[in-house]
Amino acid sequence: MFIPDEFIQELKNKTDIVDVVSGYVRLKKQGKNMLGLCPFHNEKTPSFNVSTDKNFFHCFGCKASGDVITFIRRIENLDYIEAVKFLAQRAGLDVPEGRGQSEGLSKIRNRIYEANRAAARFYYKCLYSPVGKNALDYLHKRGLTDKTIVHFGLGYSPPSRFELLNHLKNLGFSNEEAFQANLANKSEKERFYDRFSDRVMFPIIDLRGNVIAFGGRIMSDIQPKYLNTSDTPAFSKGNTVYALNFAKNKANGQLILAEGYMDVISLHQAGFENTVATLGTALTKDQANLIGRYCKEVVICYDADEAGQKAAERAINLFRETELSIKVLKVPDGKDPDEFIKANGENGAAKFRLLLDKCGNDVEYRIAKLKIKYDLDVTEQKVEFLTEIAKLLAGLENDIEKDAYISKTAEDYDIDRNALSAQVKKYSKQQEMKEIPVQVQPFERKEDSSPKSKSSKAEEALLALLMTNPDAALAVCPDFPVEMFSAPLNKKVYEKIKERAEKGLGTEPVDISGFFSNDENSRISSMVYLRPRENDPFRAVNIYMTILEEESQKLKSKAATMSDEEIMEQILKNRKRKK
Repeated sequence: MFIPDEFIQELKNKTDIVDVVSGYVRLKKQGKNMLGLCPFHNEKTPSFNVSTDKNFFHCFGCKASGDVITFIRRIENLDYIEAVKFLAQRAGLDVPEGRGQSEGLSKIRNRIYEANRAAARFYYKCLYSPVGKNALDYLHKRGLTDKTIVHFGLGYSPPSRFELLNHLKNLGFSNEEAFQANLANKSEKERFYDRFSDRVMFPIIDLRGNVIAFGGRIMSDIQPKYLNTSDTPAFSKGNTVYALNFAKNKANGQLILAEGYMDVISLHQAGFENTVATLGTALTKDQANLIGRYCKEVVICYDADEAGQKAAERAINLFRETELSIKVLKVPDGKDPDEFIKANGENGAAKFRLLLDKCGNDVEYRIAKLKIKYDLDVTEQKVEFLTEIAKLLAGLENDIEKDAYISKTAEDYDIDRNALSAQVKKYSKQQEMKEIPVQVQPFERKEDSSPKSKSSKAEEALLALLMTNPDAALAVCPDFPVEMFSAPLNKKVYEKIKERAEKGLGTEPVDISGFFSNDENSRISSMVYLRPRENDPFRAVNIYMTILEEESQKLKSKAATMSDEEIMEQILKNRKRKK
């Protein structure tokens, strides 16, 4: 799909990069720029900058850099066309249709979205047909109302292994497309059949309202109890949070993280519409960061069994790497949230609200867990218990929080505050020593470990000026040969600038980003972002052109005096560098 430059320019004019990025990153003003924690790598010291005047973002930690389209490509895992469509929808613009480059991955994703939407409607229809009676009875027995079933789009996959495939075929989808969406499996004899059979179906919907996957629950003792869509071009399990499409608008600063589909749906029905869940797997860093975009506080509400408690510990450690406040809700009597609400009848929601209001933070939760392991009336065990607490407190980043818990622990367990504080400091130093070898300087500005040559610096400076000064690009590009650039990416960028300048088209990073990968766009944008503005761009352009011409002449002079063997050796070296 080809998108006209005029539309890209209109999209740029109607899109504020700070407004877009603020939907994912908490930004604070620092001078002319905005500063926050990078969403593309884990960090505790902010190194992610958004320039309001250059309309770029740049992270001095992981080097991610680019314009607003590049940001959306990275953060939403989209290709260029999809990112443009995403921003256009946000800005209330219709993307003009056109001919040209293949949509590639975008086309595949769109077909998967369409197939999944058709499958969701098919499963829902089956649920309310005679074949789905047992499944509907099961959901009603679990306490779900028809209104809730409709809201979450629940359905039923019939026992036959070919009904969905036949239905999709009638709608124009091939078996291969159903297989690509993971709605079908393929036997060793290359025969296609429905992936889901005789299961209650839970559609998984992304933040833009696309059905991207399904979870299916069996109603018998057959294993596995839950079967989920495997990763596809439209779905990544580790990057998706169930029901976030609903919960993000009800968060009001807080999200509840439950363990499974039924817990989420039951809590939504009980009025806790800010509940989400992972998809049958332990929480990932990407999911923790995604949750962090939509709230300031997360309440971990996992099952009370051993597996649930291990998952809670992992979640605490991951959320500790974000700016979120963390609370842990432990449901009494070993029940999960769904069971607890039902067991308390009409008072279920009110009693769960009390648990929610009274639940402690993650530090209190971990201290309470430690306390269960020890008999505090035995001096030896009390010492072990307090030693474990000292190690726990040593890991806290916030010094005020650490000091508050030292005081509270000393008071609660009748020990000398100074003794506990000294022990915490000891363990803090030990942890710091372990971390020193892997510490990263977040504001390190070098793009790589090898120093750049005079020619390489001049190439990047010239490209930065040509990208941000269209008049200079128009004046220079017709006559300045591409052979003056030695670095492969720089040559590729100049060719694109030259091509567009000669057609009178835009040459800024946002104008050419569709022709490069995310990593290439980061390097291109860094050329512009890290350079100060020139008072006299035309003079600067001439200086850098002169440098490149002089460096090129030096290489030619050197080549004239080299032997055939030396020339061959140099060619081989250059090939190795390019690899």
